[in-house]
Amino acid sequence: MTFANHTLDHTGLAGDLASPIHRLDPRAKVLGLLTITLVAVTTPVALWPVFAACALALAVVALLARVPARTLWLRGRIVLLPVALVALVAPLTSSWEVAAGVAAKASIGVVAAVLLGATTAFPAMLRGLEALRLPRLMVLIAGLMYRYLFVITEEVGRTRDALVSRAYRPRHALQAGAVGSAAGTLFLRSYLRGERVHLAMLARGYSGRMPELTPLRLASADLAFVALVLLALIPLRVAIA
Repeated sequence: MTFANHTLDHTGLAGDLASPIHRLDPRAKVLGLLTITLVAVTTPVALWPVFAACALALAVVALLARVPARTLWLRGRIVLLPVALVALVAPLTSSWEVAAGVAAKASIGVVAAVLLGATTAFPAMLRGLEALRLPRLMVLIAGLMYRYLFVITEEVGRTRDALVSRAYRPRHALQAGAVGSAAGTLFLRSYLRGERVHLAMLARGYSGRMPELTPLRLASADLAFVALVLLALIPLRVAIA
């Protein structure tokens, strides 16, 4: 089953889709959450009030968006678990303060990224990044990779079903040759499908830019969100530096 565009637009979202955070312009969310991350990363480890303020700002965003803590943990654990491990091992070669500071910076950055993904659809995020003057080629590559991820996942599922239906049950490494053949077939299918999609896009007038049905527009709520983040963190960072 192929994913439709409206399905892709809601993939990965969590919390209340009608919340004030979800409704913000993607540029405002990128700038606001990036500011929180940059403030945390550039703060010396001894300035704990700044880390607390960054964590509080993320907590407020999560509460307004109604993104549960469990979602934040499940999506961020792939990074948070190694961070916790490093924080436990680091005191063997450095102080607890340095270890805790590194863990705090990494955790704030991870939670900010998870919140951005949970409140902003990936296509909308790409439009926001392009509007913020991120190189168009990078945005285009990221968008195509995102969409083809679902296509390749479907192809992998069909290939696996075909192997299972033929009673493929490898019991040792010497019987894994079929996996290599399946991987080669998957590559060829993905490449050929990409060629067909590219030709179809060109036939429909594609010229290197995805069409925008609704243009982005910064509203007062978007400006207020960015301003609140800046006014809450930047003066504090400068004052206790």
